Amino acid sequence: MALPLHERALESDSEELVRMTLLEGGASPQLINLLIPRRPLAPGEQYRFHFDMTKCVGCRSCEVACNEQNGNPADIKWRRVGELEGGTWPDTQRTYLSMGCNHCLDASCLKGCPVNAYTKDATTGIVLHSAEACIGCQYCVWNCPYGVPQFNEDRGVVGKCDMCRGRLEDGLEPACVNACPENAIEIEIVNKAEWRAEHSLGDAPGMPSADHTISTTRITLPPKAPAAIDDPNPSELERVDRYTVSPEHGHPTLVVMTTAMQGSFGAWTAALLLHALTPLNATLLLAITFAAMNVAVLHLGRPAYAWRALKMWRRSWLSREVLLFGLFFGAMLVSVACAWGAAFQVPHAANLLLFAGWSTALLGLAGTVASAFIYLVPARPAWNMKQTPLDFVLSGAMIGALLPAVLARVTTPLVPLVPWLLSWMVRSAQALNNVFMPDRLQHVLTRLVPSMQPHGLLLSLNGPAWDAPLGAATALCVSWIANQLWRAGALAKSPIMESRASWRLLRLPRFSRLLITALASAAAAPLLVAIGLPIVALLAAVLAVASARYLFFVSVVPRNMGLTFLRTRHT
Repeated sequence: MALPLHERALESDSEELVRMTLLEGGASPQLINLLIPRRPLAPGEQYRFHFDMTKCVGCRSCEVACNEQNGNPADIKWRRVGELEGGTWPDTQRTYLSMGCNHCLDASCLKGCPVNAYTKDATTGIVLHSAEACIGCQYCVWNCPYGVPQFNEDRGVVGKCDMCRGRLEDGLEPACVNACPENAIEIEIVNKAEWRAEHSLGDAPGMPSADHTISTTRITLPPKAPAAIDDPNPSELERVDRYTVSPEHGHPTLVVMTTAMQGSFGAWTAALLLHALTPLNATLLLAITFAAMNVAVLHLGRPAYAWRALKMWRRSWLSREVLLFGLFFGAMLVSVACAWGAAFQVPHAANLLLFAGWSTALLGLAGTVASAFIYLVPARPAWNMKQTPLDFVLSGAMIGALLPAVLARVTTPLVPLVPWLLSWMVRSAQALNNVFMPDRLQHVLTRLVPSMQPHGLLLSLNGPAWDAPLGAATALCVSWIANQLWRAGALAKSPIMESRASWRLLRLPRFSRLLITALASAAAAPLLVAIGLPIVALLAAVLAVASARYLFFVSVVPRNMGLTFLRTRHT
């Protein structure tokens, strides 16, 4: 059966014909040279995409070809097609924007990755991602203003477009370039220094400005099209999903981890200030910190490789958070040992506790600040606010002011049991013929138990403990509420579309009720302290922080390219 169109595609030099196949099918060299460069890269150059909006018909062949080439499921798209519209009936206009990775000159995904899973190829300039190195923390997803990295829940790792590097090395076009029937996608060579100096041709409606990361994709716009999605001038073309906002993932493990770690840091600092750092209190805070750190790894797609997150501490705030909270836990462990040593009247233990205790508090503060800086990313405007670090520190202070009094009430009944428990351990070891306890340890415990006074377990470094003043607790709760209201007002009045969209999400009935609950719980906490209910007051403070932190995650609207009116969002 004759296929005239197929024959013309192979024989003709016209770039306007639908291409059924290219190099492997014997297509015209002139046609192929229009789509991928044939000369080698010179120093200071790299490859980039060129997308012509005037040619794209929105058929999504590029999306399908990309998924088939990379073996991705249908709901994960390394290349996406968005829709733009403008004008007033009957003079309306609709066009499309196809985008893979922009292989930026200042790639934010690369700078934020804690395991160095991203590299920028020195020869081609392609931003590459290593699935083997990835731990699935999704920090690159948060950092990219174009929504390029996609998290694959089944594999537990992130993936992204690599410009079909293997095909390029073989002299073939990327799958999306090959599949486009209108030649709307091409590979070009760009001089990096010249593009860094002037990259306005990378701007397009429905897409964040190329300024964010120096996106290298060149876009040919339709006539009279505006420059960028965040251009202050009115736009003739707008993304069709401009008023379609969906909540993001709530990240419950991160809600638990951040609330518990900030509370632990705040309680430890308050215990030092309130003379309430007793051995039992310190041990319970150590247990809370240990549990929170273990919950944190459940956020990862590959929890078994969580240790890799320490690798890039010089560059990534996520690595710095892991490092600082790890040191915080280590210093806390030393402090707990010193606190118990002081209770057993071990020489110099009390002096060591003074240094170790305050070192722990300072490391906890540094870890909390590093944790806040993780979220100060331009790609998530509702997070990238001065209120975020204030929220993290005030949350720890509010919980911390209330927790020592609760710990004292919990640990006081346990004090008489400690000497008995240690004596029982010695007797049990002797009865079992020293199988589980060496003679040296038995000797130490036998000597220490009589020297320990039970009331010593209730004494801290500087004397008897006392509860937080009601005025201090009230001031912290009021400050926390004021910061939440300040943030909400800033979102509502922000000139950034994504920030205002976050405010609209917070106004949804289910989220506004939760916000009111959080504010009311924080307001009730000092009142509950005043009427003698410190445990209930602590629960109210924890509820306030956890609720606000959940809203912090679900209400963020990331910068992204314009997509379709009906779509599935991924985080």
